Order: sequence, then C-alpha cells, then structure tokens
Amino acid sequence: MNSLQDYRRKRDFSRTREPAADDVPAGDRRAIFVVQLHHASRRHFDFRLQVGDVLKSWAVPKGPSYDPQVKRLAVEVEDHPVSYADFEGDIEHGYSKGHVDRFDRGVWTTQGDAEAQLRKGHLSFELFGKRLKGGWRLVRSSRRERQPAWFLIKAKDAFAGDVEADDLLDAKMTRSTREAAKTPAARAAVKQSTARKKTVPRMRKLPRLHLARAAAALSGAQPAVPSSKFFKPELARLRESPPEGAQWLHEVKWDGYRILAAIADGEVKLWSRNALPWNDKLPDVVQSLESLGLHSARFDGEVVALDARGHSDFNGLQQTLSGEAQLPLVYMLFDLPYLEGSDLSRVGLLERKQLLQKLLAHAPKHLGFSTHAIGDGKAIFRMATDQGLEGIVSKRIDAAYHPGRGDDWLKIKRLESDEFAVVGYTPPKGSRSGFGSLLLARPDPHVKSGWIYVGRVGTGFSNEQLRQLSEAIADKGSTQPTVKLAAIDPLLRGARWVRPAAVAEVYYRGIGNKNLLRQPSLKTMRTDKTPADLADSDRAGGKPKPATKAPIAGRKPSASKPSSRGSAGIEITHPDRVVFPDDGYTKQDVADYYASIMKWFLPGVVHRPTSVIRCPEGTAKACFFQKHMIQGLKHVGSAELKEESGALATYIYPLDADSVIELVQFGVLEFHPWGSTIAQPDLADRVVFDLDPGDDVAWPRVVAAARLMRKLLAQLGLESFLRTTGGKGLHVVVPLNPGCAWPQVKDFAQAFAATVAQAHPLEFIATATKAQRGGKIYLDYLRNSRGATSVASYSLRARSGAPVAMPLRWSELGKLRSGRDFDIRSAPKRMARLRSDPWVGIDDVRQDLNNMTRKLR
Repeated sequence: MNSLQDYRRKRDFSRTREPAADDVPAGDRRAIFVVQLHHASRRHFDFRLQVGDVLKSWAVPKGPSYDPQVKRLAVEVEDHPVSYADFEGDIEHGYSKGHVDRFDRGVWTTQGDAEAQLRKGHLSFELFGKRLKGGWRLVRSSRRERQPAWFLIKAKDAFAGDVEADDLLDAKMTRSTREAAKTPAARAAVKQSTARKKTVPRMRKLPRLHLARAAAALSGAQPAVPSSKFFKPELARLRESPPEGAQWLHEVKWDGYRILAAIADGEVKLWSRNALPWNDKLPDVVQSLESLGLHSARFDGEVVALDARGHSDFNGLQQTLSGEAQLPLVYMLFDLPYLEGSDLSRVGLLERKQLLQKLLAHAPKHLGFSTHAIGDGKAIFRMATDQGLEGIVSKRIDAAYHPGRGDDWLKIKRLESDEFAVVGYTPPKGSRSGFGSLLLARPDPHVKSGWIYVGRVGTGFSNEQLRQLSEAIADKGSTQPTVKLAAIDPLLRGARWVRPAAVAEVYYRGIGNKNLLRQPSLKTMRTDKTPADLADSDRAGGKPKPATKAPIAGRKPSASKPSSRGSAGIEITHPDRVVFPDDGYTKQDVADYYASIMKWFLPGVVHRPTSVIRCPEGTAKACFFQKHMIQGLKHVGSAELKEESGALATYIYPLDADSVIELVQFGVLEFHPWGSTIAQPDLADRVVFDLDPGDDVAWPRVVAAARLMRKLLAQLGLESFLRTTGGKGLHVVVPLNPGCAWPQVKDFAQAFAATVAQAHPLEFIATATKAQRGGKIYLDYLRNSRGATSVASYSLRARSGAPVAMPLRWSELGKLRSGRDFDIRSAPKRMARLRSDPWVGIDDVRQDLNNMTRKLR
C-alpha cells in the first residue's frame, strides 16, 4: 500500500496549490469518496476512496461506466491526503499539471476490512454520491504494468444502465473539457459525449401499493397535513424483567442511534432524537427512503451497523460515522406514526407495524423491518441473552404513539449498564495526560435539579476519546463538588467538579456498600443525549431495585466463607458463591476444576492473547467479555498489541497456573485464546472451523459432517483435530507449523468453507444469515482472522450444566451424543483415565497453507 511519502516527494508545495500532505481529517465525518476530472497531459478521472487518513487513488482514463459489462482500466497512483477532496482549479507546476474539476463526492461503504480487500486484490463497495451510486468493484489485473492496474466495474443493481461518466458532465466541466481538447479527435469526442445528455441512473421507486387507502382505513387514523419537521419520539422506561402476557410484543433492542425520518412532498429529512439534522451523515438512508416513492410519511427507527452475525455493532457504527471504518449501515424501522396524509399515532401499535412491514416488503437493503414476537417475554429475553444481544424492547400491542416516556414501551437490558452525567474529573497519573477518570452522577429523585455522585470511570476510553475529552475539560471546573456526595472518597482529592454537561454510558457490576458503581468501564459517550434526558427518564419512574434470588433448590442457604486458598496459591474470595445456579456449582468448584485439569489446559492458552468471559455474580446475572488488562491483576501477563483500528491496546494472556486461578478469582469461567502467540501475533498457528448445527439438525448429521471435513482437509494434505464446543457443535482444528500470516489464513478458511457449502448445499451453509440456516450446518470460518478467538480446550462454558470444550481423538467421535457430553465433573475423571492428551503431537505437525487457496478455486 502506498503512503503519503510518494505524494510529498512528487510535489513542490511552494509552487503548487495542491494541499500539503500533513493535513489530517477531523475524524467527525464518514469515510468519503471523490472523483475528480483532471485535464493533465492525458485527460482522465481520478477515483479516490478514503481508507483511514488517506485517499487511496486510481486514474481512470475513460471514467466510471454504469454498464456492468464494461471493465474500466484504473491505474493505481500514490495516496493523497483527505484534504485533496476539496481541491479544484489549476495545477500550474509538476507532473500533474492541468485543470481539476470535482465530478462527484459522497460517502462509501464496504462489508469487512477495506485494506484487507485491497491487499487481496478485490474490493466490493457502495457509493452514495450525486452522480455515482450503488455497488461497484475494484479488481486487480494480472497484467504487468509499470503501475498496478485494476479494473473498475459497476455491479448489477438498480442503478446499472447505459450511462458513461462523460454523459454526466455539468456545464462547468463540459467547458473545461472543451477548452482542454486540443486535437480534432479530442474535440469530436467531447461533442459526441455532451450530445447524449443522459442523466444519473436512479433507483427504481417502489409502487405505493395503495398504502394511502390502507392507512386511512385503520381505526384511529385521522387526516393530517404532511410535514418534514422534527417530531418528538416515544421513549422507553428501563425495567429489569420483561412483562408477560399476549398484550405485549417484544423487539430486539438495537444498539445504534435513534433516528426519526419525515417525508413531505417527497423530500426526506432525517433527525436525531435531539432534533439535529442527519441527512449529511446518512445519505445511504436518505436515498433508500426516497426509493419508496412516498409523498409523505414519518418513520421511527434505529440506525445500526451490523456485524457478521447480524447483530448491531455500536463500536462499528461509531467508527463508521467518524470515518475510521466503512461498514454498511441499516435503518431498522419499528414504527410508522404517519403515512400519506393520515396521522396514525392513535392507531394501535400492532396495526402500525403490520402496515410498515407491507411498505418495506420490497425495500432496499439499507432499510430493515424490526421484527417482533408476541407474548412469552421471558423466553424472548432469554433467547436474546443467549444470542449475545443487548436486550429487548417490550411494547403494548394496542398502544398509541405518545411522544415522551411512558409505560407502553419498556427496555430490558442484558448487560448491567446505564447512562450517567459527567460532573467532573480527577487529575491524570503516570504517563496518562488530560485526566485520570471521569466523575459520574445520577439524578436525585427527591431533589429537583439535584444530582448524586455514583463513582468514577477511568477505563474503556479510546485514544481519540481521551484526546477529545481532555481538550473539552482542560482547566475547567472548581474544587467544590457540584453534586451530593453519599460518602467521603479520599481518591477525590484534587478532583475538579463541573456542572452536568455530558452523558457517559457505562458498564458496571452492581452497586457497592457506599452506593458507588462497582468496576465501571466506559461503553461510550452518548453525544446524542444530554443530562436533561437522564433527569426526565429517572425522575419519571426511577430504576427498579434488583430482585433478590431464592436459595437453589436442594441446597441449604449458608453463610459464605470470606475466602479460601486456590490450588495455585491465589486467594479465592467468596468460595461458596454459587456461579452455576441450576446445578449448584460454586466459585470454589470452578477453581478446583481448573486446578485439576491444569496440565492439560495450560498448553492451549499460555502465552496467547486470551479473551475471557467473566461472571462475577454467577451465570444468572450479567456476564461480559474481557480482553484488555484490568486493575488488580498481578499474575497475568500483558502485552501491547495493535487493534484493527490501528490503536495499541493492552491485552491479557496467561503465563502459568497462577494466571489461570487469578482470573478465576476475578470471576472468569471461559477462556478464548487467539490462534497465535504473544511472540508472533501476526502469524497464525491454528485454523478453526466451527460446525454449528441448526436447531432441527440431528446429531448424527453433525458427526458425519465432521468426518467429511476431515476427509476433505486430508485431500489437501492437511491433518486436523477434533473438539467438542461445550455447546451444540464441534470444532475441526488444523494446526499450522511454522505458521501463516493471518490474511492468508482468513482467505483459505473462507475459500474452503465456501467450496464445501457449494459442493454440499443441502448439508452446509457458509453465510451467517440466521434465516437461511434452517436444517443446515453453519460452517463458521470467521474465527480465523487476527484478533478473533475460539474457546480453549478444557475451558468451562458459562451455561447451564457447566459443560466443557473437550478435545477428542477422531476414533471417539462415534461415541458422542452431543457437543456438550463433558462437564465440570466428568471432564477431570476422563482425563484421569487417559494416559495422554487426545491432541498429543499437535505441535509437531508441520504443515502450512501455501498454494491451498489456489487449489480451492
């Protein structure tokens, strides 16, 4: 990949008007694309995509074509600074001398890592500009050229057509082209292209399906004048458990930004929940709503970025909106309070949603319908928890749409998290600059405009957040608290206090005896909310108190011992705390299990970056993923590793038995290591395929699938090993020695999974879409990229029954009854009977993936 050094080397900035190479984008906008018409010695179009802090650039001599059958040559040139997107005018000096017009500009998206796709030589993406729209591809050519050659190709979609870039020139660009045409042939080409007068292809507007008549016929619908102005949204109250009964429907709680859409006279306006315009941030959503062909409407929904599992990814959304990533966004719609001249706010929710579903039946992919289930709220919440979702929103099916917060909408969160006002900060310590931690407060329910201090949060901040917050609060505040302090905290000496001005969403693990948050960690800064929003929410209803749980059946309640000594010499506090409530297993049982299995367990995790699942209060309460170093760990290794965003983060990894038992003391139940070591994090020594059967797949089919996988891998010359997951399926693991680069491993895993799924379409599927997986085995290859993890051999799973992920000999496969045949009791007994590890010799197998991906294609 090029750097800005080439850009800088080729230009004399004392003689050119082009922007200097050290201009850095602000990081508060989405990743852009720009196409510039450049009248250099040879007229061409410069096609540029923002990837990180630079514009990746290609020279396209004939310009982009909307015809999918046309492959336009695109010659890769040096990276340009993002500020170059604003450049127009004459370049009077240098190799790029000539006139530049801006042909188009907008945002772009791609599913996955843009840089990885470019390294692979095939980038699929979407453009959202005024002239260039829809899907496109850049494919690297095998032709040997002085500069890397690519082809720019239009995807077959709603925007495809017989249109060329020259057909779309405006008067200014046409004049520049005409002035630059110095030869008769060039002038003839200009005359021919400008005579066609074709327009930008448009997405076909969907038929309105007589929805105006259907809306007007609903009970409670009333005629109303359309408006594209902001309307106040209905808000949900926080509750600990979902309501029961058939009068409630339950939706996924999407982890994104609430967006309100209003259409009048066909014009779309997007608003945040605080009445801020969002059209510029979401041109993809605007274009998709325009394609519905509506004259007037109002929509309520959440804009999300979806991960490979189809779950909303809030970090991915934030990174996309700030330009750090280019993920596709989806507007998940869950309400329709107005449609085509009819106010539907008094119509029952279920009828509104049924009409909305009809409207979205053929909508573009950037508009999604938020599906729901009626009744059995506990089962729906349990399902959401099992799938790792943030929670659910429960709504009365017959309720009207009321602005503000009421009891018709309830939100139930899986993770214990909440939003607090920032009321101050502590000074920084050590190498940290700006501040040490943020001081948090919640509204005082008994005092109007009053706030109560709830604790400090100093972890979970990205480097960019630290920088921005430090600049915002630098030298501000006073030494006098602006909130009520429930207790004197000596750690607040030197703190600076400010009036509530920002909102932080924080994870925490219960409330301590001084009514302070336990183990708080920042989830995100909620720039879409203000402290006034918190006051409205909490004082309107207050948060429910946590429910107390009854003693486990069959066990006598007893006073918990204050501590005991773990087998590795680590103190285990609260050893009698029940962590598997359905089975009665305690924290001490967990420590004893790992101590008994330690010599088998350690080789799979030692010196590997390891994510863990912590359940400090047991599996019945909130569990959470932890991969970064936390305060208090003394026996666990830590290493600075580069994350996908490019930032450095401190990862944890086990050093020895003490590390494992110390993590158990911190509430860890599961261990999920990388497929590489701390010493060589960029070199994978494992490939893991997860065979995840659908609910209606019988176990013998999973067994047969694993055997087929082994056979197909063997045909490629690869030896494989077998492991139960402690869940529904099996892992087939391929060792690599001396190892392979992660991009190579990822390409192979994807190609192998796709090949198997194509050859056996009735048995396997290689896509993560839940709706397509019925009756099939999902061949999950997504654990094979840098930073991805899979459960360790012998690790417990935080599930009922305390199952264990167990390595097996292939000869044992036929004896298995399920993927959770072994548990906290049977696993140590099994290993005591065996003379050697089932995976003995795995580290001595010498094999790699060289030429493997090519064999599959």
